[in-house]
Amino acid sequence: MPTPHVPTMSRPTVLVLGARGRLGAIATQAFAAAGWRVLAQVRQPPDVLPTGVEGLCLPLHDTAGLVAAAQGAQVVLHAVNPPYDRWDDELLPLARQAMDVAEALGATFLLPGNVYNFGEGMPALLEPQTPFRPTTAKGTQRVQLEAELQERAAGGRMKAVVLRAGDFYGAGRGNWFDQAIVKDIAQGKLVYPGPLDLQHAWAYLPDLAQAFVAVAARAVWREAPAFEVLHFEGHTFTGRELLAALEQAAGELGVQPKRGWRHAGLPWGFIRAMGWVRPMWRELARMSYLWRVPHALDGHALRQAVGPLPPTPGGVAVNRALRELGVGAGAGGRSANRAATPTPAHAGPGQ
Repeated sequence: MPTPHVPTMSRPTVLVLGARGRLGAIATQAFAAAGWRVLAQVRQPPDVLPTGVEGLCLPLHDTAGLVAAAQGAQVVLHAVNPPYDRWDDELLPLARQAMDVAEALGATFLLPGNVYNFGEGMPALLEPQTPFRPTTAKGTQRVQLEAELQERAAGGRMKAVVLRAGDFYGAGRGNWFDQAIVKDIAQGKLVYPGPLDLQHAWAYLPDLAQAFVAVAARAVWREAPAFEVLHFEGHTFTGRELLAALEQAAGELGVQPKRGWRHAGLPWGFIRAMGWVRPMWRELARMSYLWRVPHALDGHALRQAVGPLPPTPGGVAVNRALRELGVGAGAGGRSANRAATPTPAHAGPGQ
């Protein structure tokens, strides 16, 4: 996907909250590459920041400090993700702190959305106007978050855009893709969490970051609604399509199992049982319906708003995602990740 550059007559400023996280890091890079002045909020001083990026080592709850350090920011990207098993205590308070910062700056607030809002009865194609019918606590929390954001926008306190996406992959580790599906790829084993014939929405993070840059540029340079929901179409794979793409990409990277590829599912019954003693597993089990209910995101409204955003072809994206995880002969054939269970990146957006 080509990088959308900003006009050259001035240099807009974006504040990325949670810039060391997976989405925050790739978005920071994308904004910097597009010519933005980037302020990267982090809790710990980073080892290295991309050229032109200024680090702000301030906690999110220090509203006054962040506002003073980020004066001039026209856009705030909320890329803060609490751990999956701490959503009840942290998701809404952290989002409110971020909204307070954006409001004080007079900046447009960008929220990565996910599909939890729609619940287990969601239709196969999710449009921005599809009604919310959450069936889990996490879905209810996301609905409340977007409602509070819309309320602030309706009251003239700020402008906001929700950019909803599917499950993350690419640009790092920390979700279903690397911690479950390709965890044992070097041994010729792929694991898929649901039925192989159902569609599932995925967001290749470098492409999603470019979409955020385009949405931010529109907020700065063109008239936009006070509150808007847009869907990032990303890639929609059935389980069978994704496994085939992974096998092809692995072969291109030099991974060819001598005995052929083996496929397996997840032991959901065991995961549910262990949820009594492992809170993370409990939360994963509660969201398992996402693998049993087919869904895709309609990106028509996003294209209308910012123009075409040609995606990275699915096969190419899968290949790059594996390469970034160290899969292939060049990495000594090591596996992508040896974690026991996945920790979804969508513990914040992208679910």
